[in-house]
Amino acid sequence: MNFVAMDFETANAKRASACSLALVIVRNNQIAHEFYSLINPEVEFSWRNINVHGIHKADVAMAPTFPEIWQHIAPLFEANKLVVAHNASFDNSVLRRTLERYDIQPPHYLTLDTLRTSKRFYPDLVNHRLNTLCDQLNIDLHHHHNALDDSVACANILLTEQHQFGSNALRQFVKAV
Repeated sequence: MNFVAMDFETANAKRASACSLALVIVRNNQIAHEFYSLINPEVEFSWRNINVHGIHKADVAMAPTFPEIWQHIAPLFEANKLVVAHNASFDNSVLRRTLERYDIQPPHYLTLDTLRTSKRFYPDLVNHRLNTLCDQLNIDLHHHHNALDDSVACANILLTEQHQFGSNALRQFVKAV
């Protein structure tokens, strides 16, 4: 399987406030590359979000803005490329809203949500949060809500599901964005 696992953290409740991004590139069922960056969202931080991910405004003061990062990562979001996230509706909307904020044309790509797949494949779990799934599937999740650790975990969840249920079972979850 070839795909990119994506995770954003946001500075506040607005989706266009990305303050960190991680992308994990999987080629031939192996993690081939990892990308992580803090992002200067150029907005205020909410204490609620800081409590979740631990990123403060001072941490991103010298970080690149999203347009600076986008010029390097845009090719990963080309048509027919699969981008995976746990609760993909959140991460895809953060990407879309952030691109809109900076007047950047949003790409068209394929997406798959490991939250949705996990609900289908593991219906008896108490919940389908990333940390719960990782515990149940024996996947290391070092620091939950660290975008890189969450992206690696998401990639490993999908690889585990592919191993257990097969690629054909996953195809029904792929959607175009």
